[in-house]
Amino acid sequence: MRLHAAADKPPAKAEPPSMACGGNTMSRAPRHSARTLGPGFNSSPSLKRFGKRPSSALMPNPPPYAAPRLFDRALHKKRLDRAARGFADAEFLQRRAALDIAERLEAIMRDFPLAVDLSARNGAFRQALAESPAASRVGLLIEADLSPAMLAGRAGPRVALDEERLPFAPASLDLVVSTLGLHWTNDVVGALIQIRRALKPDGLFVGALLGGSTLTELRQALTAAEDEILGGAGSRVSPFADSRDAAGLLQRAGFALPVGDVDRVDVSYEHPLRLLADLRQMGETNVLADRHPRALTRTLLARAAEIYAERFAGPDGRVRATFEIVTLTGWAPHPDQQQPLAPGSAKMRLADALGTVEHRLPRDG
Repeated sequence: MRLHAAADKPPAKAEPPSMACGGNTMSRAPRHSARTLGPGFNSSPSLKRFGKRPSSALMPNPPPYAAPRLFDRALHKKRLDRAARGFADAEFLQRRAALDIAERLEAIMRDFPLAVDLSARNGAFRQALAESPAASRVGLLIEADLSPAMLAGRAGPRVALDEERLPFAPASLDLVVSTLGLHWTNDVVGALIQIRRALKPDGLFVGALLGGSTLTELRQALTAAEDEILGGAGSRVSPFADSRDAAGLLQRAGFALPVGDVDRVDVSYEHPLRLLADLRQMGETNVLADRHPRALTRTLLARAAEIYAERFAGPDGRVRATFEIVTLTGWAPHPDQQQPLAPGSAKMRLADALGTVEHRLPRDG
C-alpha cells in the first residue's frame, strides 16, 4: 500500500498492497589509485573517471555541527564491504526503490545535466534509469557510496564518500537521488540540508529510505525472547524515521514543494533465519553505536525464531517481514516556483467552489 503526505496537496493515488518473497523476489505490484576528496571519509575515496566530469562538482563541505552518534558508520561501511560480493542475491528492495525513482522522473519533463546517485550500491538506479524514458533527460550520472567495494567492477564515474559529509560544491548539481541509504545517517535532516545546498536552484531531490514500521515483526520477536530469557530487553534492531513526518523532514531541511509517500512491502520467508540472511547480504544488520552488551546467543535466537513463527506465520507456514520504503521528493528553492497563497487571500468561499451548503458548527457552551 502506498500512502502520500504532502505539504501543499492531497495524495495523488493509492496502489494495491504488494507481496514479495525474500531471496527469489516475487511481487504482485506492477514495476515496469585513490584520490583524497576531503575530510569525513572512512577510507581513501576513489573517483574513477570515464569521460568528462565538471571539476567544480566536488569540494569539501563538512556538516555545520556534530550530530548525536546513533550509528557506527565505520562498522556500517565494513558490513557493506562484506555484503558487496553477493549483494545481487538480496537486492529486491534496492531494485524496487530504484525502479520507483526512475518512474517518478519519467513524469518530470526537464533535463538534468549533472546527477548524483547516493547509496548507489550495485548500480540498481543506473540500470533502472537505462530502461526508462527518463534516461534521455539525465546527463552525467555520478554513482556514490560509502562502500568502495559496492562501486567496484562496473563502468561510469564513481566516488566513495560518506553521506554525512558530502563533497559537492554548492549549487553544482541538477539532480540527486538516494536509494535506501539515508536511514543510516546520524542526522537525516543534516544530510538533506547538505543535499539541498549542493543542488542548483530548482534542482530536484528524490530519495528513498526505510521507515518506522520496517522489521516490526523481528523487533517484537527479539524483544519478547530477550525479556523471557534475560528478564529485560535492549536494542537489537535499528530505529527508523517516522513515515508520518516524511514531508516534514524536507521542510526542516529547507526544500520547497516537499512530498513524502510510503510503500509498505510485505515479504514472506520460509523461516526467520532466511530474513536474517537477507539482511546480512543487504548490509542492513544492526550498527547501533550503543549496541546491546550481550551477544545474540543461539538459545536467544532460537526462541526469537519460535516467537516469530507463532505470531507472524501465515496459513502456508511462511513468516512475513514488513519493509516500509519512505520516498521523499523536494526541490531546491527558486523564486519562480509555485508559492502558497497568504492566509485570508482567497477570493471565493470553499463551499461556493464545491457547490455545497456550508453548515456552521455549534458553539461550545
